[in-house]
Amino acid sequence: MRLSACLLSTALATVILASDLQAECNVWVVTRTERVLRDAPAGTETSAKLAAARNEWESFQILLRSDAAVSGVNIEPADLAGPGGAVLPASQATLYRQHQFELTVPTYRNDDAKLGWYPDALIPFCDPETNQPLTGARLTAVPFELPAQQTHGFWVDVFVPEGAAPGEYQGTYRVTAAGKLLATVPVSLTVWDFQLPQVPTMVTALGSPAERMRGYYGKLAKAGKEAEPSDWSVIDEQCAELLARHRINASLPPGTVAPLAQPDGTFVVPSEQIDAIRQFVDRYHVNALQLPHPRTAVKDPEKEGEKLRAWLAAWDRAAAQLERPGVVLFVYLRDEPNDEEAYKYVQLWGRAIRAAGSVVKVMVVEQTWTQDEKWGDLYGAVDIWCPLFPLFKPESAARRQALGETVWTYTALTQRDPTPWWHTDFPLLNYRVPAWIAWRYRIRGILYWGGMSYWNDVEDPWTDPGTLDRRDRNPKLMYNGEGSLVYPARVVGYEGIAPSLRLKALRDSIEDYEYFAILDRSGLESQAQQLVVSLAESWFQWNPDPSAYEAARSGLAGMIVSAGK
Repeated sequence: MRLSACLLSTALATVILASDLQAECNVWVVTRTERVLRDAPAGTETSAKLAAARNEWESFQILLRSDAAVSGVNIEPADLAGPGGAVLPASQATLYRQHQFELTVPTYRNDDAKLGWYPDALIPFCDPETNQPLTGARLTAVPFELPAQQTHGFWVDVFVPEGAAPGEYQGTYRVTAAGKLLATVPVSLTVWDFQLPQVPTMVTALGSPAERMRGYYGKLAKAGKEAEPSDWSVIDEQCAELLARHRINASLPPGTVAPLAQPDGTFVVPSEQIDAIRQFVDRYHVNALQLPHPRTAVKDPEKEGEKLRAWLAAWDRAAAQLERPGVVLFVYLRDEPNDEEAYKYVQLWGRAIRAAGSVVKVMVVEQTWTQDEKWGDLYGAVDIWCPLFPLFKPESAARRQALGETVWTYTALTQRDPTPWWHTDFPLLNYRVPAWIAWRYRIRGILYWGGMSYWNDVEDPWTDPGTLDRRDRNPKLMYNGEGSLVYPARVVGYEGIAPSLRLKALRDSIEDYEYFAILDRSGLESQAQQLVVSLAESWFQWNPDPSAYEAARSGLAGMIVSAGK
């Protein structure tokens, strides 16, 4: 295959085939929070115009579609030159190819689902630990063989470091095929004159991918299909690093902490464990830690009340020694208490823990209003409420918040009235909108089940999107991508996890939340709230246009910069 030179000002390349027939290869750019399917026609945007604060990630997609197959496609990043000789080096960018799978069954209740080939998993160009090119695996990012009449894409993450000078940076990315220039993509990045904090404001409790993977690989090994990883510590570290880069709380590796019972009836968290926690919190910018459930030490909180208080006191002393007051220490007391017995469990344990006056908070995945009055209520037993998106009631939540209690939220399946449900075949924007709605109601955290890596219902998550398949109960109960935001990375050449388009959109939402928090601290809460409400009125009403959020984000940045001046 021979390639013609392409004009620098266009993203339409002419590919010369061996048969001397000419075919057009379109290269274009998308910066909005949207997924581009395989059968999508070529777009018209030929340059990437980005903007970000310091210590923030900003992304764009490079898409290709050709009349004829194109061999050996690659993307070459570029330095971005800025004011006064400042440079954002190409090494600050992380590149991925978007891997596609065929979605043949829609998620339950997704009446507007478009079946076909969806991009979601992201194959990195380089090993995230060694930064060396990934080659020889079952799936590789580049060089890529672009089939005829198919749209495929690449994802580019650009990081703005803390010391970056504000102003506009420019550079040109190259799209090549078989080592020859196919197209160029001008990239401009405006660095705003403010910085996102290292530790996020929004709390995330999405579970541990590494812990969930232990069960996944154990199941494969038992079936004789794949061997278990030889070194889980490598996977623990890689997962924690990837989560931290997406402003999501990593989870302590199993067995990291456990209060030790003493002969005098007290409990102690050893100093070496506290040091390990501190190093973990600082390295991965963690703002909340889930502690072991107290039933690991206490069987009956009423009969063993003194023992429970001693166990909690050990955590109080540990928290003081940790010297990280912004880190929330919580116990996941109960998931979805949906009957009278479960309510009694929360009442018993939660009120006993809260009566001790400990720094340890009680988190329960339940709405702030009573499900059934015959069961009694959970008031006085919960510090952190976590209602399902559609079960959030503003008035009820506000009453709990006024008492100093905290509200988080979560999504699962496609329950009740439509909200921004988290599934592969719903708009990618659904993963960005919740942070806006959360801020609107002063919801402080987001929880999600499955450890981000629930793959038990599929043979291979890289080819099968149906991660929660309940069609044995009802032929319609398919949930594409449910419980999963990452992919097992062994397929692409390393141990650990690989990200997804959905994870990138969620990261952007957590960064958006930071803009609201900065404005709140600057005394501009009402202005930010007005802008938020204009787009995200409630869990049942939000603007579906991704461009509106980009424009609003620029408006938020302008407020922050003006406040700083």
